[in-house]
Amino acid sequence: MAGIKNSKNILSNLIIIAAILIIAMAYFYPQLEGKILEQSDITHFKGTSKEISDYRKETGKQALWTGNVFSGMPTYLISVSYPGNFVKPFQLTFRKLFHPAAMLILYMLGFYILLLTLGVNKWQSLVGAIAFGFSSYFLIIIGAGHNTKAYAIGYIALLIAGMLMVFKGKRIPGVILFTLGLSLNIFANHLQITYYTFILAGIYVIIELINSVREKRIVCFGKNIGLLAIGAVIAVGMNFSQLYTTYEYSKFTIRGPSELTTEKENRTTGLDKDYVVQYSLGIDETMTFLIPDYMGGASQINPDLKSESYKVLRQQTPQNARQNLAAISMYHGDQPPTSGPVYLGAIVVFLFVLSLFIVKGTYKWWLVAATLLSLFLAWGKNFMWLTNIFLDYIPLYNKFRAPTIMLVVVEFCVPLLGFIGLSEIFKGNVPKEKFLRALRWSAIITGGITLIFMILPGIAGDFSSPYDTRYPDWLTDAVLIDRKNMLRSDAFRSFIFIDLATVTLYVWHLLKTKAGLFTAVLGILILIDLWGVDQRYLNKNNFESKKQSENIFTETPADKAILLDKDISYRVLPYISDAFMNARASYFHKNVGGYHAAKLRRYNEVIEHCLFPEMDSLSSGLRARRPVNSVFAVLPVLNMLNTKYLIVDVNQQPLRNPMALGNVWFVNNYRIVNNADEEIAALSGFDPGNTAIIDKRFENYVSGKTFTANQNENILLEKYEPNYLMYKYNARSEQLAVFSEVYYEKGWNAYIDGEKTPHFRANYILRAMVVPQGEHQVEFKFEPKSYYIGNKVSYASSIILLLIIIGFVGNEIRKKQKAKQ
Repeated sequence: MAGIKNSKNILSNLIIIAAILIIAMAYFYPQLEGKILEQSDITHFKGTSKEISDYRKETGKQALWTGNVFSGMPTYLISVSYPGNFVKPFQLTFRKLFHPAAMLILYMLGFYILLLTLGVNKWQSLVGAIAFGFSSYFLIIIGAGHNTKAYAIGYIALLIAGMLMVFKGKRIPGVILFTLGLSLNIFANHLQITYYTFILAGIYVIIELINSVREKRIVCFGKNIGLLAIGAVIAVGMNFSQLYTTYEYSKFTIRGPSELTTEKENRTTGLDKDYVVQYSLGIDETMTFLIPDYMGGASQINPDLKSESYKVLRQQTPQNARQNLAAISMYHGDQPPTSGPVYLGAIVVFLFVLSLFIVKGTYKWWLVAATLLSLFLAWGKNFMWLTNIFLDYIPLYNKFRAPTIMLVVVEFCVPLLGFIGLSEIFKGNVPKEKFLRALRWSAIITGGITLIFMILPGIAGDFSSPYDTRYPDWLTDAVLIDRKNMLRSDAFRSFIFIDLATVTLYVWHLLKTKAGLFTAVLGILILIDLWGVDQRYLNKNNFESKKQSENIFTETPADKAILLDKDISYRVLPYISDAFMNARASYFHKNVGGYHAAKLRRYNEVIEHCLFPEMDSLSSGLRARRPVNSVFAVLPVLNMLNTKYLIVDVNQQPLRNPMALGNVWFVNNYRIVNNADEEIAALSGFDPGNTAIIDKRFENYVSGKTFTANQNENILLEKYEPNYLMYKYNARSEQLAVFSEVYYEKGWNAYIDGEKTPHFRANYILRAMVVPQGEHQVEFKFEPKSYYIGNKVSYASSIILLLIIIGFVGNEIRKKQKAKQ
């Protein structure tokens, strides 16, 4: 009998897994037709990683540095293989089989497993998995190409399930699941999600600690924490190479401290405060949890052909009405351009409120506390007193931007508590009076809110946006009406779903029958609700043919002209407004600009303090039609970065910079400065071809020396690889060489004739070294110890977990064999 029961359980779980696969593939059905999801961030990634992937294909080696982005930076957070983690094959295989639907599958599968560990009926767990997986933000980030974030979110439920199993007494399997989940979460390589997950887990641990002290079971608590700590150490160890290199690199990025003393009130030990809170959720925008278009949806959402805006446009501009309609944004929230709202689902929010009346104990207070804290932090600049506390005093919090990402925790907690409560109801654990009172009040609260906004949408505000100033007055009034109507329509929509869910639960209560049919009804309603909203932001129109996907970057006339230049290495700057937020040029050239969220701090400061002003100066010079030499002569930073070409128009010949200094040069003079403020200020108006600006920390390398560079003496780049540079020179006397390469002390080593030789920083961001007289060979090799040591630790940790799993499985098999005897 036990064997039959086990077989039925296995079969039903397989059916549910198949259902999850079918639902996910149905949503992403264009991929079954061979189409590719167009993702803007992945487009940038392909540009950023082109040199890296080409080098890997050609040599089989890892490019740990790339020269194609921001004049050079480590590739740790772009595209590096970390071979020591044995969970890597699972992630890569799963991705290869199902991507992009793989992310939705992971959302649902992980949450399904979590609900099962909490004792929720498997069919209710399936519905809960759908409610979690189809939360609008999770689909929106897939469409945007935030793949690492999506995969990291997909593994949250696994590690939380493992943690809860440990505290429920299933220690060994719990630790194994926790370790695997955490290892996969870290491997997904979105440490912001990992960090927020630890906040979520930490809140649970604090509540468990309080309960343990109160109930005098602190020893048991200590054992559980000890086991989880061991699991965390193993998971971190499995990803140690990735984490170690990232930790080391982060100190030198915009997530590390600045040496500049300006704007102290805006600085932290990580990101600047105004940068951190740029994407903050408006307090009133919280209503999108319940009403998706409360703030107009997304920046790219336009009025439809039945709108007041279109009627007015047809009257005022009949020939261009549709074209002008596409320029109108319905979004009127506090965030900069956004891809869509965080909609949890009307029924899901209803179940959450219902469960507040029903669920008791640790899980309730854990999930409510985590929800509220995450929401307050997501408000960011709109709740600045709390944000400042976390930025100034909570370790690592200031390393991450966009507080709205904290809503991932809300999206996790709300359906989890909702389905814990639903499980209690369907199990018959809730007394009749309590259930009816909870049902009545949850319907009044959620349904009442939607009803009020349906009848009186004007109480939501004036529906205006700061960007409305670009519209004429006769159009603005129509836009405001459309936004109000959009809110009214979606409020009515949510009201209907809440009513249907309320009726479903009430009918179940009246009939006193099994919950299966009513679980299915709720599941269908939730899926219809969330699917319908998700389709507004991720649908078949987001897909393109494979051919289109492979030709995302095509050579323009400007690119072709530049690529005819056979010099070993030089740089290009697209002369566009978003040159430092665009990776297109990186696909073809070594780019002064680029696209990445973890730029080197000093390079970013040079962009802000030097390159932006130089681009303005360049623009003025070109408009005034001054001689090219005189235009570029006053652009010292662009010249020292060997910016040989500027792409002014992709369909025209590029502008060649005759003042670019090349890959390396000798200078006669140097100037010692006392600090970073003086060093960056000295970059304005200096002659980089003749003078090097050197921080006093490196003064000992040049102190007491004089340099005289002869015109006949030169130093040339002979070989370029991402991890390796080789130069040759002949000099009559000792020389000070400045290299147009970004200085990064944690990995780059210099060698003269094979002997390791010190080099130092000059001109705020470049490399420099004193070279002896005579004919010599200079090499730069990128040899980061963190990567190679980290891989050894990762291998060892993976072996340890593998042995633990083998031991546990072997022990379980022996137990079953003994039981049979």
